[in-house]
Amino acid sequence: MFKILSCLVVEHDLRLVALAAMICALSSYGAVTLLQRARISKGRPRAIWLAAAGITSGFGIWATHFIAMLAYDPGVVLGYHTSLTTLSLVVAILLTTSALAIATYAKGRPAWLLGGLVLGAGVGCMHFLGMAALELPGFIRWDTTLVVASILAGVLFDMVAIFAINRGVSKAQLAATVAMTLGIVVLHFTAMGAVTIEVEFATGSQEGMIQPHFLAFVLAGTAFFLLSAVLIAAGFARHAEILAVASEKEFSRFVGSVKDYAIYMLDVDGRVASWNAGAEANKGYAAEEIVGKNFACFYSARDQAAGLPGRALRIAFEAGKYETEGWRYRKDGTRFWAHVVIDPIIGEDGGHAGFIKIAKDITKRKEDADRIAEVSKNLDIALENMTQGICLFDHADRLLVSNRRCLEIFELPESLAGMGLTFREVLDRMFARTCADPAVAEAKAEAAYSKHRLEIAGKGGGDFVEKLSNGRSILVKHRTLPDGGWVSTYEDITERLDSEEQISFLARHDSLTGLPNRLQFNSHLDEELDAAAWFSRKVAVVGIDLDKFKEVNDLHGHAAGDFVLVTIAQRMKEHLQEGEFVARFGGDEFAAVKRFEDLSEVHDFLRRIETCLHEEMRFGDFELKSGGSMGVAIYPQDAETADTLINNADLAMYRAKAALNQTICFYEVSMDEAARGRRALANDLWEAVEKKQLALHYQVQKSVTTGDVIGYEVLLRWNHPERGMVPPNEFIPLAEECGAILPIGEWVLREACREAAGWDRQYKIAVNLSPVQLANGDVVGLVHTILVETGLDPKRLELEITESTIIDDKERALSTLRDIKALGVTIAIDDFGTGYSSLETLRSFPFDKIKLDKSFMWEVEGSPQAKAIIRAILALGHSLQVPVLAEGVETQKQLDILQAEGCDEAQGYLLGRPAPIGSVIGVRTEAA
Repeated sequence: MFKILSCLVVEHDLRLVALAAMICALSSYGAVTLLQRARISKGRPRAIWLAAAGITSGFGIWATHFIAMLAYDPGVVLGYHTSLTTLSLVVAILLTTSALAIATYAKGRPAWLLGGLVLGAGVGCMHFLGMAALELPGFIRWDTTLVVASILAGVLFDMVAIFAINRGVSKAQLAATVAMTLGIVVLHFTAMGAVTIEVEFATGSQEGMIQPHFLAFVLAGTAFFLLSAVLIAAGFARHAEILAVASEKEFSRFVGSVKDYAIYMLDVDGRVASWNAGAEANKGYAAEEIVGKNFACFYSARDQAAGLPGRALRIAFEAGKYETEGWRYRKDGTRFWAHVVIDPIIGEDGGHAGFIKIAKDITKRKEDADRIAEVSKNLDIALENMTQGICLFDHADRLLVSNRRCLEIFELPESLAGMGLTFREVLDRMFARTCADPAVAEAKAEAAYSKHRLEIAGKGGGDFVEKLSNGRSILVKHRTLPDGGWVSTYEDITERLDSEEQISFLARHDSLTGLPNRLQFNSHLDEELDAAAWFSRKVAVVGIDLDKFKEVNDLHGHAAGDFVLVTIAQRMKEHLQEGEFVARFGGDEFAAVKRFEDLSEVHDFLRRIETCLHEEMRFGDFELKSGGSMGVAIYPQDAETADTLINNADLAMYRAKAALNQTICFYEVSMDEAARGRRALANDLWEAVEKKQLALHYQVQKSVTTGDVIGYEVLLRWNHPERGMVPPNEFIPLAEECGAILPIGEWVLREACREAAGWDRQYKIAVNLSPVQLANGDVVGLVHTILVETGLDPKRLELEITESTIIDDKERALSTLRDIKALGVTIAIDDFGTGYSSLETLRSFPFDKIKLDKSFMWEVEGSPQAKAIIRAILALGHSLQVPVLAEGVETQKQLDILQAEGCDEAQGYLLGRPAPIGSVIGVRTEAA
């Protein structure tokens, strides 16, 4: 160390030493400044800055060495070899540039270790090459220890300089400049301390040697160049720094003032490092509340548990960018839909410095997009599930929208669903599929195009039905749009048209037989009468009613009845000729119209119809034969209007039906008079109750064995003010027909119960129940109400019904009778032995009494068959433990026969005629 100091102080001009140190510091500062610019640049600019830094540093080192050599005075004349001096400069520049390139491009420890080693090697090589270029009268002897020490010291200081540059701290530039300066200076003067000059005999100057004064001039120029380069570099660096600072401030101010975007920095671990106004506005956190916290707090707990925040940072770091949309949460817990971009930040040292995150609240945009998507989805669903086909065309006839139903209607493949086809092209492809001949297909397409375009362009749209080749009917609707386009809808209305035709047919025809109904019959008759009046023709109206049809229904079921109706209708249709018409009015009622000139034509028509009615029909295993009655009214002799003709034909038909040996009857005026009389009687019947014209007569019922009175049957009598006593067999059927039986029956039941409730003896009272009463209204409730009102014991009331009463709706009728029986009322089956006399009826319902029809009593004295039937019915009653009452007992012999056969009860003129209540009670009291 003493030798080095001695060399510096004694053998050097300290003024020039100071100048050398200043030049060294200036070049080192310039090199560090330029190197820093190179590190923050990319591509070609980096290479330029790096070359400038290397040249500056190399010139500085070289100039520092030779200025220090000018300051060196060993006591002999010195000179410098030109080639070696130049080589030392080149070596200094090359090795310095290489060292700085290593420091720039390499990362971590290799950067400062290898860079410092190469930089130190460059300084050492330049120094010792410069010393080798020294010309002097003698030779140099080196102190090896100091030489090694100088090189190590230079390398060490250069490593420190490169390390300081790589650290990138705020004082890195000053530290690097000082370290690099010390590395050059320490190496030079330590190496100079190792020099010992051995003087020999001088022979004079050699050629090619640089004289000190020339070297001084070169050094002055080099110093000026270095000073200029450093000043320029410093100027550029300062200007760039000012711009960078200004830009950073401007950017910071811009970022800070942005409120639509949340812009903030994250460190490498995801902690918030900066916070702008937009972030505060979007997320609700103030800067002091959020800085230092992990940005995962903006995610839901579920997303945090799934590791989404960390995955976002990882993707951003690895891929260079992360962009997504999702729910983010504010300080108050509310959420918003955010568009998020995360970019990694690279530090000045090239390392990962953190992230910048930009988020924008796009909730409204998402809601709008979702709403549009939902509307579009619903629209697509609606279009694809419409029962109508739909097409939208623009003003150039090009297809914009169509749905699946459109393809189904026209039986087109999916390939024709493409958008962009013109209307004419669609038609061409449609007809090409259905027509084998291209010319025919072309002609049909042209015709269809002209037709539809006329509706669209000429009429502004329209509706019409297009019949397809497959038989389908398509309702086409064109509607034009303001922009010149149009919307077309296509609806398959084949079934609708078929239904309308069917409905129209059913409205005028009978659904069972297919014959015209009453409406169609009336329309046809009106047309025939108009034509008959114009052409002076005659028209016959025939009313037809089937015989025994109810019996067919009751015995064989409604299916058999329908079979009879259909068969007869078909037969009549097959036998119709010109001017003949047949219709069904309902039930077993038909009507016919015959246009004729001669009456023989009508008789021929009637014979044909009669044949149709009387021919046998086979239904399953049964041979069915119905027959029928016909009434005929002729225009114009019997009537001139359709309604009157039909009415007169009905009157004639009912006369035929009532006759025993006649099936066809022509209208007569007397029929109309009888019908008018019947209608008048029906009107009087409705008023009979109010006017107290009805009265109850009672006929006694006695035990055959003991002769004791069992009870009384109530019989209705009508004393008409003008006609006198009207027979029950005349007014009761009329009352059932017109509906008056309901109020009359209620009055009879109430009066009978009220009267019986006041008797001293507990005789039973028998009241007949009409089929109309049983089928209409709440007869059970009526019976119960009357029993409560009158106070009559239900066991004393006996209701009599005929089998025909329950045969129409057996299940309902029997259910009603069971409800009545549950009240305590007894039920008797009347007129047994006539009509159906079905054992099934006796099995289906536990009747309390069987009343034997009086017709058997009329024949019992002289007819073994009648006696046998009576004996069988009595045996049946005994077997079922049901008492049998015989009606119509008029002689003692009849009563004796009943007693002999074991009959339980009897009723008839022999035992007592029907009489008013006063007479009956007197008889009853006397008998008692």
